[in-house]
Amino acid sequence: MKQKLNWAWRLIGTAIAFSTFGIGGLILPLIVVPTLYLLPGGPGAREMRAKAALHYAFRGFVEIMRGLGLLTYNVEQRELLNRPGQLILANHPSLIDVVFLIAFIKRADCVVKSSLLRNPFMIGPISVANYIANDSSEQVIELARQSLDRGNSLIVFPEGTRTTPGQPITMRRGAANIALRCNCPITPVVITCEPSTLTKDLKWYQIPERRFHVALKLQPQLPVAPYLEEQAPSLAARQLTRFLEQYFSQELCQA
Repeated sequence: MKQKLNWAWRLIGTAIAFSTFGIGGLILPLIVVPTLYLLPGGPGAREMRAKAALHYAFRGFVEIMRGLGLLTYNVEQRELLNRPGQLILANHPSLIDVVFLIAFIKRADCVVKSSLLRNPFMIGPISVANYIANDSSEQVIELARQSLDRGNSLIVFPEGTRTTPGQPITMRRGAANIALRCNCPITPVVITCEPSTLTKDLKWYQIPERRFHVALKLQPQLPVAPYLEEQAPSLAARQLTRFLEQYFSQELCQA
């Protein structure tokens, strides 16, 4: 009986959390945008304030979910996540991976699906924080270079979508192209979510039997210089992508 009551409460809590996120996505731009233009400073200052606002909002959302008893979490070496100008590549097991990363990175930038710009709950936060839509590969690389040069930490999910549980990791070459074309070392973050939830094949109300635990593990930086030596860019991107697939697969097996 106790287990059933706990499950029912977590289902209600999940509905509360999703409703809070949706309402926040609609309201936050109405509060943040006017404030950004009322305070002194140019476009750079406004961008930093917007990213900080999203950072604190997402951190608050994570704590709401924890307070409702939906999850627990652990973030290793969280202070190093805030080093400026990092290219952060992460695996993508659940819907809230990006929420967790932004919650612990104050100057986070993201490459997001352009389809999210048609989502009424997401277009506000994406526009306010000036995140990068993946419309054009060349434009993404140039905007990524500019963002890293400004000291932002750029978050990219090389898989492009959430991992299907039980299936091998398959990555696209976009993340490798960004790393190589920007000549930027990679900061890997390995994310685990146990038990599995909020995957691509699950609806929000299909919750696990117990609260889930999210762990973020920051790994040592990976240099990209060896892939730039005497190789065609397309071959280098292909080899780096293959390496990243093997790297993340191995780290997840050891997690």
